[in-house]
Amino acid sequence: MIRSISEKDRELYLQLTEEFYHSAAVLHAVPRTYMEKTFEEITSSGVYAEGFFICDGEEVCGYALISKSFSQEVGGKVVWLEEIYLRENSRGKGLGKEFFSFFKKKYASARRLRLEVEPDNVKAQKLYESLGFHELGYKQMVCDKAD
Repeated sequence: MIRSISEKDRELYLQLTEEFYHSAAVLHAVPRTYMEKTFEEITSSGVYAEGFFICDGEEVCGYALISKSFSQEVGGKVVWLEEIYLRENSRGKGLGKEFFSFFKKKYASARRLRLEVEPDNVKAQKLYESLGFHELGYKQMVCDKAD
């Protein structure tokens, strides 16, 4: 089951994002205040970000964070799977594939679905390729504004 994250889910969302940002799936941790700002965006406007819990029955097993933009390169909306995290004991049960089915249906009007993966995470790359994703070929560069 996939459900939207709501105001009542604050502590569970923050707990799961802390777990994710202290895992091998990311290059570095981020300050908790960033997670709190993201939660506020998810639960207020949803214009830039949406959040979902991935559940096995009533048990929350992980989350997904979606970001949205527009791209001239593809002539329309781009939906980023910014983060997907399943707790270790919930992996291999088909929950990730269930989420991707939901993701593709919910954002069927988007011109591009996009995600990123840590270069060493070969298992995830194989999963994403089996779901129709391919490497874009751009090297990402950023210029972060200091707090």
